[in-house]
Amino acid sequence: MTDNITSVGEGSRPEAGVSALKGRTGAGAPAETRGKTTIADGVVAKIAGMAAREVPGIYNLGAGMARAFGAMREHVPGTGGGGAVTRGVKVEVGERQAAVDLDVVVEYGVSIVDVAGGVRTNVISAVERMTGLEVVEVNIAVDDVHLPDEEEQTEPDEGRVR
Repeated sequence: MTDNITSVGEGSRPEAGVSALKGRTGAGAPAETRGKTTIADGVVAKIAGMAAREVPGIYNLGAGMARAFGAMREHVPGTGGGGAVTRGVKVEVGERQAAVDLDVVVEYGVSIVDVAGGVRTNVISAVERMTGLEVVEVNIAVDDVHLPDEEEQTEPDEGRVR
């Protein structure tokens, strides 16, 4: 009879020549070994986008054109607007690892190095905690700086004609 070996813990690897199988199956097997869980790229992108936005000093995510098209898309009926969370976020998800690319706009006056470090820490923590995937890299492209006197063009609250 052959015993199956399950690799437990972070960074533990089976010895050379020993195969690491998924563990026991059947009624006696723990519930976490009975089946496969897959996590879609969009799920990781949403988690990363939300985590990046939580960091002080981040004004917005997405490059200039992506933000402009996203703003227009939000005003078109039937398009949802759920894409705003993942705007400026690109991910690659494997079976055990994920990589994240972010396009960000920072507030004027903040230390970009400190903000980028905070974003990396927050994104890695959130993705690893919520998905169990190892985040191998978080690449950040700072596309713009939001100046205090720059306001996004919004439609006026009142109409032009009374």
